[in-house]
This record gives sequence, C-alpha cells and structure tokens, in this order.
Amino acid sequence: MSERDLLLHVRIRRALEARIRTGQWGPGTRIPTEVDLCEEFGVSRITVQRALRDLADAGLIVRFRKRGSFVAQAVGRHNLLRFTGLLIQGPEAHGDHRVISAQVLPAQAARLRLPGVPGDEAVVQMERHKIGADGHVMNTELHVLPFRLAPDLLQQPLGPLTTHAYLRDRGVELVRARLYVDPHVLDEVEAELFGLPEGTPVFRWTRETWTRRGEIAELLEEIVPTRSDRFYVETDLSGSADRS
Repeated sequence: MSERDLLLHVRIRRALEARIRTGQWGPGTRIPTEVDLCEEFGVSRITVQRALRDLADAGLIVRFRKRGSFVAQAVGRHNLLRFTGLLIQGPEAHGDHRVISAQVLPAQAARLRLPGVPGDEAVVQMERHKIGADGHVMNTELHVLPFRLAPDLLQQPLGPLTTHAYLRDRGVELVRARLYVDPHVLDEVEAELFGLPEGTPVFRWTRETWTRRGEIAELLEEIVPTRSDRFYVETDLSGSADRS
C-alpha cells in the first residue's frame, strides 16, 4: 500500500471512529455501504475496505456477509491475540501513533533490557503514544530491538510501522511471543500524560518476541489505562477433543 493510500484509509477510519465515539452512530447502527463511503470520501473501494477492517479489528463495528457493517453493541473490545499473534497481518492495535523518540544506543542504556544481549551491543529504542479519535493519549509504547536485526528501522515511517511485520519483511523468522500483564499505578508524569489522577491503577503489558534461533527479537512495554475498554482472548473449541 502506498503512503497516499495509507493516509486516505487512516483519515476515513478516524472520521468513522469519531462518529461512533461521539454517539452520532449508536450501537446497532448500520454503517453506510462501501459504495456510499467511496462516494462520500472520493476514494477506491479497497481504501474503504481497509478502513472498515481496521474498525472491525478494533471492536468498533461488526461485519456480516451480505448484510453489511453495524456499530458494535459494546464499543472498545480488543482481542489480546492481535497483540501477541505472529501470523496476523497489520497492526497489533489500530490507531494513530505519535513518535516521541527513536534512537540507537548501547543496550545497557536502554529503558528496557533485552535478555541475553550484552550491555555494549547496539539496540534501537522507539517510544510512541497511541492517539485516540479525540486527540488524547490512549496508551504509551516503548520498543527495544537489537540493532543487528533492525539496522534501518529509523529510516522507516515510524508512525504506522508494525515491528513484527518489519522484522518479517527483513527475513527475521519470528516463532514465539509471550505477553505479560501486570498491575501498575501512574506516577506523576504518566498521570499528567493521560489526564488521570496520580496513583490511578492501570495495566502494564510486556511482550517478548523470539526468533527461531532462540534470540530475543524485541521487547515492547505498553502502559494501558483501563478506561471503558475491555480486553479478551477467544479460543476456538470447534475442533475434536480426540485429535492427536
């Protein structure tokens, strides 16, 4: 997808998300058809489909074959498997990102220490904030990757970048990701950033990603206020229990 197409689909997704978040489109509201949205925004059907897919992945709408798309009954549900899944294409968590800093530095100076990486080895550290439709910070992200696996990361468009996809595109074989969810309370700086009282309980997510060679590929930490969102994991139980 070209940079122009990316900007178009992001603009459309934000416009539609704002209609949902503000209550203009309440739960159960039928979203205009893809043809209608193409006419409204003057874009291709592929671009509209990408925007709708982002909204569906974020839990804001549900889509039915031949029936169309509808605003979800419970807005703000997020599948944690998107955050850990190595086979999922596209971003783990949809939304616009503001890049706060990005730099190369020794591993010992990074804010997150990569297991098994010597302190004098170079790493890439990137900090981003996810921005909601209302312009407020939804969560913070801190990524640390070995520089040898991501030597040109800082030359990429960092706002929309998905690190798993970037590593796969470079030929890094990712085979395992583990997500830790810990309780955390906001300090003074974090509280001001989120517009919440100091000491507010939030989630701290830490994701470790490993290569087939058993090397750490990335360490990612997110600070996630609870707000009204809900997070879930869904398991398919349709398979046979007797399968060996």
